Amino acid sequence: MAEGAAASSGAKGATRVGVLPKGSGEPGRRLLIKGGHVLSMDPAVGDFASADVLVAGTTIEAVGPNLDAGGAELIDAAGMIVMPGFIDTHHHQFETALRSFLADGILVNDGKPHGAVNYYEHILQTFSMVYRPEDVYINELFGSIAQLDAGVTTVMDVSQIHHSPEHSDAVVQALKDAGRRSVFGYFEGWGEAARYPDDARRLKSEYFASDDQLLTMVMGGEIYLPGYENAWKTGRELGIPIALHVVGTFGMAPTFDELARAGQFGPDNIFIHMTGMTDLAWKTAADAGAHVSLSVPIEMTMRHGMPPIQKALGLGMQPSLSSDVECTMTADPFTQMRSALTLQRALVNDAALAGDEDLPALLTSRDVIRFATLEGAKGLKLDGKTGSLTPGKEADVILLDATAVNVTPLNHVPGAVVTLMERSNVDTVMVAGKIRKWRGALLDADLPKLRRELEASRDYLFEAAGVERDLFRA
Repeated sequence: MAEGAAASSGAKGATRVGVLPKGSGEPGRRLLIKGGHVLSMDPAVGDFASADVLVAGTTIEAVGPNLDAGGAELIDAAGMIVMPGFIDTHHHQFETALRSFLADGILVNDGKPHGAVNYYEHILQTFSMVYRPEDVYINELFGSIAQLDAGVTTVMDVSQIHHSPEHSDAVVQALKDAGRRSVFGYFEGWGEAARYPDDARRLKSEYFASDDQLLTMVMGGEIYLPGYENAWKTGRELGIPIALHVVGTFGMAPTFDELARAGQFGPDNIFIHMTGMTDLAWKTAADAGAHVSLSVPIEMTMRHGMPPIQKALGLGMQPSLSSDVECTMTADPFTQMRSALTLQRALVNDAALAGDEDLPALLTSRDVIRFATLEGAKGLKLDGKTGSLTPGKEADVILLDATAVNVTPLNHVPGAVVTLMERSNVDTVMVAGKIRKWRGALLDADLPKLRRELEASRDYLFEAAGVERDLFRA
């Protein structure tokens, strides 16, 4: 889409409605997001029924009512909720071509009919084994762009697809080309050409030597894999966070307890799911300052175990939210927030109806927005850059349409975001000051071309894996 010129009438520097401001994100370029309902997610900044956000280059310069921003180009935010972009702390983007394939599946085969098509055997042991670097690239790129459309400006990509250095390079290139803030999760791969975890040093040196970029790196340290100790050691030598799935279904609790007793947990750990773990492990994780990423809809539907949201809250741990796998569930943030809110409230409300008097506090809409923004940034060690509309942070900003038919009239900003909205309400998306979605349309993406490439990858994966494509499989 071509960038628009300034209007010839009205306020100096103003743009016509729907005209794309020029040069967003470039050094010296100033944009004033004017007159929106500002949900900053920073208590020191506050919230405003009507206020402005001034962006200078890549960063937020100021937040408040009636900002004086001479020379800045205006973005009319009347009727829009202006807030920080959402953060997804765990997303297997390499599976984008397999969307909905496992909609009714569970993690492992339990010997019953509903377990016949399952994640471990079909996704990890069958489909993932036949990915070529070009499949990795288009899956990662398309998944990233699709989440930008939904207002997710930051992701931790858990790419368990590192079958060769070329596969790893394809992941990094796709994340870079997507132009989104991304955390490259270097997890395992399979086959003779796999170099995990030893290739971590090359990747860190080649792609992540600087912190002044949109891409950062996390080390995958899955404790169900032989030799995981080396992955943990490598991650700590490189000074990057160590992330891992922690799921009772796979019998991880004894190993996790051993690590807890050995004092191996730290603030550099990101524990995904944390289902089925002991009180010892939980307390040790909390005391160590480890972070917990919850994928509430997936955990409930795929038999990871009951999402331990209240366990985390009871220990003073503030979780983040993550989408996990699109082969089973959508990766939009509104689904994640609503699921977390309704599950925790259902558990507390059920206890209240049973006569319990010592009840935990009910989660609020603001709480789950915080999980989906600032807490995600903290977990990924990015809260100095993103997660709130704080002057000095990078401008990861979204505008949500509160005048749309599914929201109007607006009566409560956090409530509208969590209980009423979905991706169609995402009007404008900005990453580090650069506009990536404008007035409902993605920019810098040839979607028909990318769709054809993703479909071609899907066709190859099914054929190479020997899996029949059946659109109405029971």
